[in-house]
Amino acid sequence: MKTGCPYGSHRVLEPAGVLPQAAWKLDSSMQLYHNELRIDVETLNIDAASFRQMREQAGSEEGIAEIILQTVRDRGKQHNPVTGSGGMLIGTVREIGPGFTGTVQVGSKIATLVSLSLTPLQLETIHSIDMKSCQVAVSGQAILFESGLFAVLPEDLPQEFALGILDVAGAPAQTAKLVQAGDTVLIIGAGGKSGMLCLYEAKHRVGVTGQVIALAYDERDYERVQRSQLADVILMGDARDSLAVLHKVQEVTDGALADLTINCVDAPGTEMSSILCTKDNGMVYFFSMATSFTAAALGAEGAGKDVRMLIGNGYTKGHAEIALAAGRQMRQIGVL
Repeated sequence: MKTGCPYGSHRVLEPAGVLPQAAWKLDSSMQLYHNELRIDVETLNIDAASFRQMREQAGSEEGIAEIILQTVRDRGKQHNPVTGSGGMLIGTVREIGPGFTGTVQVGSKIATLVSLSLTPLQLETIHSIDMKSCQVAVSGQAILFESGLFAVLPEDLPQEFALGILDVAGAPAQTAKLVQAGDTVLIIGAGGKSGMLCLYEAKHRVGVTGQVIALAYDERDYERVQRSQLADVILMGDARDSLAVLHKVQEVTDGALADLTINCVDAPGTEMSSILCTKDNGMVYFFSMATSFTAAALGAEGAGKDVRMLIGNGYTKGHAEIALAAGRQMRQIGVL
């Protein structure tokens, strides 16, 4: 049995010299390398930006299913060529290479914590697609590299719910690291799954001298945030209309703007709302995979905004535990 690169470069078919996420095509054969894990896949959790794009392109469950199947056939992974993003999966461990260093057993139900855009995947059948949760029931197999993160699914939560939480685990965990007592925190896209989890973490960290501002897209999101009681101020508006959003935030902060802005919107074109609403020397955390970092960097330059911008890294230490704890609390109050 051969030993592969811990980061999976041995699975790259084209182009040569890149790691699996940047590759156009992976070797998705299921013959195991010494330091790999093989998974029987049950559910794909497509990331929100990718699912939105496929829904707009295809318009139906059948059309989305065909796009996914064709992508996996062409690329050996679920890596949306338009958005560049993937998602994650739930499955049962089928085979463990003797050199795989993770602590897990054959038969364990796990969720991968690395993107489908770098995960070798074969699909036999797509059984159904949940248009609300972006989850796809499938039969197939996948490979996890030695460096690949995963979580054994908790027994106290429905697996589809846990998967949805783990898919965005980086957002609440990074929020927990970034928010300081006394901060004014603006969360754009607050009514969605990642936005609600960020609200929870921000509210528990700003203290009595801080303020949490939620920007909801529509009345449904507004009502969800309102029920949660996690925002001090709730605004409603389209984050693509940057000047309108800026004026709303200026009004509720008396012109001071936000110390930290967190962007969880799954649609493109929201970069400048995040940047304009953040005070100089503040920080913008772009969690959304719909973000154009070219637009963000050049837009900040053009607007004369001296803000720090953090790429939405989906991993930070302890992110699964932090996200699941927040998810349990949100589930108890009925907003997730």
